Amino acid sequence: MVDVRRLVQMALDLWERSEPTAAVRPSPPAPAAVAVADAQPVLAPAPAAAAPPAPVPVPVPVPVPVPVPVPVPVPVAARPTAPAAPAAPASLQAHPVANRSILLQGQRVAYLLQRAKRRSIGFVVSEDGLVVRAPRWVTQPGIDEALQDKAGWIVRKIAEMQQRRASSLSASIRWEDGASLPFLGQPLQLVVDSEQRVARSGAVWRVEEEAPDSPSRLYLALPPSAGRTQIRDLVQAWFIQSARQHFLARLAHFAPLLGVHYTSLRLSSAETRWGSAKSDGSIRLNWRLMHYAPAVIDYVVAHELAHLRVMDHSPRFWDTVAEVVPDHRALRQQLKDMPAPPWDRAA
Repeated sequence: MVDVRRLVQMALDLWERSEPTAAVRPSPPAPAAVAVADAQPVLAPAPAAAAPPAPVPVPVPVPVPVPVPVPVPVPVAARPTAPAAPAAPASLQAHPVANRSILLQGQRVAYLLQRAKRRSIGFVVSEDGLVVRAPRWVTQPGIDEALQDKAGWIVRKIAEMQQRRASSLSASIRWEDGASLPFLGQPLQLVVDSEQRVARSGAVWRVEEEAPDSPSRLYLALPPSAGRTQIRDLVQAWFIQSARQHFLARLAHFAPLLGVHYTSLRLSSAETRWGSAKSDGSIRLNWRLMHYAPAVIDYVVAHELAHLRVMDHSPRFWDTVAEVVPDHRALRQQLKDMPAPPWDRAA
């Protein structure tokens, strides 16, 4: 007897195998924000009206900036540096006809070298600059060595002479009516006597008694149209005449006191040299000494007369000067500190 239940089951199996297979649709990718997929099967699609759930934003980590190390600069002192170039040496006044130069105490000195028949090297500093007189047999290295030995004295004297020249130029005379210039250490006022009420010819010096401190006056017999050169030339002629008279009187005073005899007097107009004396008894004095006080003039006169006894500047010479001018050192310094005004041109 056939089993009915078994036959029914076999028929059902055959029917299931004959049914077509449904296409498998790929599931949409899971949202990136969903970390784990839902394990529950979806039994039915969601209602059409329902909106898909909004994705949940996941914060993105912001990278933290890492500090970058800054290189430490090397100190400047630690780096090797090139030596600084030495500063150019300062220059003192150069002689106008210099033919040599040398560095003395850091300063360039251009000087005039003269060869002469002499036994030693001599140095002379004037307003023109340095003059070196050397024997012909002395070599240039020998002269340089002598200059270095006297460097301090040379540099100091040139600087003093430059200062003296600057002071002298600042005291230039104004060659005009009413101008003032020193005479015998006191101010002298120039008066153009155009009507010749005082000075009939040339120039007349008068000491007025108007006030204790009033200057003496030099009246010049010149027309109102007189120029500066005319005024200067007339004043200079009067200065020279006055200098000769004054110098002759002082030579006559000091010569017997020193026991010497001079043979002649000549006047000089040198820029820096105030006097000279020769073994034959001739004396030369600068007429511009008339700018200075009588005591200063006496020192110069006695100085030159003393050379008729001692022809050098040894201690014995200065002792001779002191016999008649005890304060010669102070007067000599006064002569150096108070330059005479220049007469080289009409300003």
